[in-house]
Amino acid sequence: MRKKHSGPVAQADSSMSGISVQTERIKAMEARLNRGVAVAADMEQALLQFGTIQEDLKALEQYLGSEERKQDLAADEAGLLPDGLKRGVLSEDGIWNLLERVKDIKSQFKDLSQT
Repeated sequence: MRKKHSGPVAQADSSMSGISVQTERIKAMEARLNRGVAVAADMEQALLQFGTIQEDLKALEQYLGSEERKQDLAADEAGLLPDGLKRGVLSEDGIWNLLERVKDIKSQFKDLSQT
């Protein structure tokens, strides 16, 4: 015959299902922790990379309305540029869409920093 305990030991004996609830809770929280650590590491890397393109973004923004871009576009339309040359920067939409996307990303970060 099993001896009845009082106090914490008795609570542990009588709540074995509580242990399985605790185990599942700990597993779930551990998964959240691991996911958070991984996402935070990825975000740090992305932010480092994002920081490195700020000068590029400024240059693209200046290029968008510049005389140089107008000359480059005219040369393209006249067929003076090599066939294999990529021309994404000659599209107003390409640069503008990138700049708007970056603006949206910065806004999202601002919103997240206030939560």
